[in-house]
Amino acid sequence: MSDPFRFLPSGGVTGAEIRARDWSDTSLGAPEAWSPFLKATLAQMLSCPTAMFLAWGPDLLCFYNDAYRPILGYRLDTALGRPFRVVWASIWDEIGPLVDATLAGESTTVTDMPLDLSRDGRPERGWWSFSYSPAIDEAGGVAGLFCVTAETTARVLGEAALRESEDHFRHTVELNPQVPWTCDPAGNITSFSNRWLTLTGQRPHETYGSGWIKAVHPEDVPSTVTAFTACLASGDPVDVDYRLRMAATGDYRWMRARAQPRRNATGAIVSWYGVVEDIHDRKLAERDLRELNAHLERRVEEVLAQRKLWADVFEVTDALVCALGPDYRLLAVNRAYADEFEAIYGVRPRVGDDLIGLLSHVPGQQAQARTVWTRALSGEAFTLVDEFGDPDRKRPCYELTFTPLQDADGERIGAFQYATDVTQRLRDLEQLAKAEEALRQAQKMEAVGQLTGGVAHDFNNLLTIIRSSMDLLRKPDLPEERRRRYMDAVSDTVDRAAKLTSQLLAFARRQSLMPEAFDVGARIAATADMLATVTGARIRVVVEVPSTTACHVFADPSQFETALINMAVNARDAMDGEGTLTLRLECRRGLPEIRGHAGTSGPFVAVSVTDQGVGIDPANLPHIFEPFFTTKEVGKGTGLGLSQVIGFAKQSGGDVDVASRPGRGTTFTLYLPQVEAPATDAPDEPKAVLDGRALRILVVEDNLDVGQFCTQILEELGHTTVWAKNGEEALAEVERDMDRFDAVFSDVVMPGMGGVALARRLRALVPDLPIILTSGYSDVLAREGTNGFDLVRKPYSAAQVAEAFRAVPGRLRIPAS
Repeated sequence: MSDPFRFLPSGGVTGAEIRARDWSDTSLGAPEAWSPFLKATLAQMLSCPTAMFLAWGPDLLCFYNDAYRPILGYRLDTALGRPFRVVWASIWDEIGPLVDATLAGESTTVTDMPLDLSRDGRPERGWWSFSYSPAIDEAGGVAGLFCVTAETTARVLGEAALRESEDHFRHTVELNPQVPWTCDPAGNITSFSNRWLTLTGQRPHETYGSGWIKAVHPEDVPSTVTAFTACLASGDPVDVDYRLRMAATGDYRWMRARAQPRRNATGAIVSWYGVVEDIHDRKLAERDLRELNAHLERRVEEVLAQRKLWADVFEVTDALVCALGPDYRLLAVNRAYADEFEAIYGVRPRVGDDLIGLLSHVPGQQAQARTVWTRALSGEAFTLVDEFGDPDRKRPCYELTFTPLQDADGERIGAFQYATDVTQRLRDLEQLAKAEEALRQAQKMEAVGQLTGGVAHDFNNLLTIIRSSMDLLRKPDLPEERRRRYMDAVSDTVDRAAKLTSQLLAFARRQSLMPEAFDVGARIAATADMLATVTGARIRVVVEVPSTTACHVFADPSQFETALINMAVNARDAMDGEGTLTLRLECRRGLPEIRGHAGTSGPFVAVSVTDQGVGIDPANLPHIFEPFFTTKEVGKGTGLGLSQVIGFAKQSGGDVDVASRPGRGTTFTLYLPQVEAPATDAPDEPKAVLDGRALRILVVEDNLDVGQFCTQILEELGHTTVWAKNGEEALAEVERDMDRFDAVFSDVVMPGMGGVALARRLRALVPDLPIILTSGYSDVLAREGTNGFDLVRKPYSAAQVAEAFRAVPGRLRIPAS
C-alpha cells in the first residue's frame, strides 16, 4: 500500500502529527486528494528552521512547522487542522485585516507588532515581526496564506531600555549645573550639553570647533587659549578660569574649565573629556575675603595706632582717670589722677596699691571712697557730683563717671572712673542761675506792669464815664431826656467793663465757661449775617461749610461766637474795611505742632478766618496773643480780642494757629476737639412763665454791699429773701427747715465753704431745690465748670436776675405782695 504522506520530509514532531491525523473529516479531505501545491508548500515549510505556518483551503486550516510550535502555547494540542481564525481568535481583531488583505492577493510585512498571545493562558506583552504571502494553487488562485514569523520582544524591550538609558543620561547631563564637553586631540569641540547653549545663547553650530571662544570675555581670551594650547601639547590636565557672557542678563560670570585626556593602548591621546562649572560666587567670595583680610590688616594698624594715641591721651589729659579691680587695687592710673589724689589726700597712688588702704589716715574720706567704689564695682554705671578730699588740705567738687570694666570675653574685672574738677563750673552755674532768676523776676514785673497798666488805663476811662455821668445825674434840674442818656451811658459802660474782665479771664483761661455740644457749621452760618454787619458793606463774607457732614464740638457757644467776631474784626481792620473775608470749616483734622507745642492726630474741627489784608510783621507774630498788644492806632483797639480767642481755645482743649505773609493776608485757624453728635432727646415740655409768683430765696453772699444790693433787687421783684453771709451759715439755714426755701442764689467765691461745694451739699440734702450760682471769677468754675448748676455772671443787672428766677417754680406758694 502506497504512503499518502511520502511528500513530507522525514523526522519532525509536526510531520508525525500530520501523518497521524485523520483528515477525511476536514474540508481538505484525504491527503491523496490534496493539491500538489499544498503538498509542496508543506514539505518546504517543515524542512525550514524558521517559524512558519500555512492556512489552506476555504476554512484556512492551520499547518505549521516545529519552529512555530512554541508560539502556539496552550493552543498546540488543538491547533493542527483547525481553522486559523479559531486558533487565533484572541488576536483576530489585530491580525484579521492582514489576513483579509493577504487573501485578496497582497503580500504584507509587519515589524514589531505588539500582540498578547497569552501562550500560557495569562496576558503577556510581546512583539512580533512577520510576513504574510498569498498561497497559490495549481489554478493560480489564492488558496490560503503563508506566514514567516519571529518574536522580537527581547529586541524591542532592549531597544526601549537603551532609549530610556540614553534619555536618562541626557537628562542627567542637561540637569547637571556643570557643562560636559569633549574635543579631539587638536582641541576642536566635538560635543557639549545643551546647558552651554542656554548659558551663552550660542546656536548649536556656533560652538563646535573653536567657536566656543566667542562667548569668553575678550580680556580672558589670550590667557585661556594659551593655557588650553599648552595642555593639548603636553597632555597635562586642563584647568583654567575665565569669564563667560550670560545670554539671559548680558553679564559675565566666572567659569572653571577642566578636562582629562583619554588615551588608546599605545598611550596616544584620542580625545579629551571635560566640564565647565560656574565658580562666580566662589570668585566673589575669594575677592571679598582678600578685601576683608586687607581691611583687617588696616584695622589692626589703626587699632595699634589708636591704642598708642589713647595711651598718650591717657597720660596727657587733664581728666582724672583710673581703674580698680574687685579688691580695690589700682589697675591703671594716669598722671593727672595721681597728682590730684596726692594734692587732696597727701599720698601718691601707684598701680597695684589698695586705694581704700591709702586713705586710712582720713577715716571719713575712706568711708566715702569705699561707698562710691563698692557701688561701681557691683557693675552699676552712674555719674555723681560731690566733694572729695581732706578738709585740712582742699576739698574740690568733682563730676565722676563710673563704668564697668570688662575683659575680651565680656567678664567684669573691675570699674573705670573718669573725673573732672567742676568746682568753678558749679560756681559759674550758681551765678548764672541767680542772674536768670533776677531776669525772670524783672520780666514778670514788666509783664505785670504792662498788664496792670493796660487794665488801669481802660478801667480809668470807663470809671471816668461813670463818675461824670453820676455827677451830672445829681443836678436837680436835669431834664428827663438827658437823665436817661446819662443812665444809659452808665449801663453801657458797666457792660464794657464786664466785657473787659471777661476778655482778661478768657486770656488767663479762668473764664467760667458754659459748654455744650453744638454743630459748628450751623453756628458759623448763623453768625455770618452778624459778621457782615460788623465788617461793613465793602467786605464780602464768604462761608465755606461742608454741606453733607455735621461737625460738633463741646464748648461755650457764646465764647465761640465772640472768638469768631474778634477774628473777623481783626481781619476787617487789616483790610482797611474792604476785601474778602473767608470763613472755612474742616472736620476731623489733626492738630498740628503750634508754637513749639506737640500736635496730635485728633480729631479736631478747624475753623479758619482768612483775610486779604496787609499781613502781620514777622517781628510781631510772637506777641499778637499778648493782652493789650496792638499795632492799631490809639482808640481803635484794646489789644484783648486775640487774647480772648487763644484763652477760649486753650480752655476748651484746642489751640489757635496763625499763618501770615506781609502784603499777602493772614489766616487764623481755631482748633477745637471734635465730638460725636449729641443724642436726640425728646423735646422738653415748655416751662411755664411764672411772672408775678413770689419766691422765698436764700441769698448767700459774703460781700456786704453786693449782698444788700442783691436782696434789694429780689425784694423789688416781689420775692422774700433770707441773707446768709457764708456757706456754712446757708447750710445751717436749710438744715433748720428743708422746705423753707423755693430757691438758693449763691456766690461762688467765699471764705470757707465755696458756692460750688455748698450747691453740692444742698443738692444731696434737697434734690428738688433750685440752685443758681453767681460769680465774676472762680478758679473752681474755670477748672471744673458749673457742675450742672445755672450761672449768672457778675456784674449782673436786675433784669438778668429776674430772668434767672422767672422759670423757678414756687415750692411754698407765697402769694405776690
